[in-house]
Amino acid sequence: MNGDRTHAVEVVGVEKAFRLPHEQRTTFKEYFLHPFHRTTFERQQALTGINFEIAEGEFFGIVGPNGSGKSTLLKVLAGIYRQDAGTVRVNGMLSPFIELGVGFNPELTARDNIVINGTLLGLTRRQIKDRFDAIVGFGELERFVDQKLKNFSSGMHVRLAYSIAIQVDFDILLLDEVLAVGDEEFQRRCLETLAGIRAAGKTIVLVSHDLKAIRKNCDRAMLLLDGSIQALGRPADVLARYGELLHLDLEKPA
Repeated sequence: MNGDRTHAVEVVGVEKAFRLPHEQRTTFKEYFLHPFHRTTFERQQALTGINFEIAEGEFFGIVGPNGSGKSTLLKVLAGIYRQDAGTVRVNGMLSPFIELGVGFNPELTARDNIVINGTLLGLTRRQIKDRFDAIVGFGELERFVDQKLKNFSSGMHVRLAYSIAIQVDFDILLLDEVLAVGDEEFQRRCLETLAGIRAAGKTIVLVSHDLKAIRKNCDRAMLLLDGSIQALGRPADVLARYGELLHLDLEKPA
């Protein structure tokens, strides 16, 4: 996409809403017994008037309570959701790590899923072959590479997905709660990897409930609450505002 190359991401006036059914009929019998019964819908406004920019090479954090619109915003940036209004400009290649298991087939082995998921993310067969050992090694999945994914734990899933995502030739990495799953050692290695990505001049957008990681690693942060931006700026200032609005003591250990 065209745009000011000093910005990796530009978001102007973005709105996103969903239609939520009040009742669902899931069986043929329900349709047969009540063929003219109409389902009513409620409109849920997920994002309202979102405006911000992310500079190239910036480590940008997004925080907020559950249901605040963080994941929806990331999916809009990734093109998974289309906004109802406003514009999104992404200048560069994206590597999204957003929903655990997207692009994975649980009936196939980890080996096969690496090929499929890597292809979906834009890697060629040759690149996948060349980077296969690095993917498996980072996830510490050598012993399990020929097991079906349906036998993987959630932690193994996230290790595999993240290991593939960081092998893509991206300019912008979108991460949704990568630090929420996995043991401390994996989280430590994730943060080390992100430091290397940052040092290489790549842009990182991190959604996380790990406020210490946001404070320590991000250049700037943004607070979402009820689908709108409540604070944007230095991580310490944004987290202080977060604490004020939700009456939290964010200085206490989690």
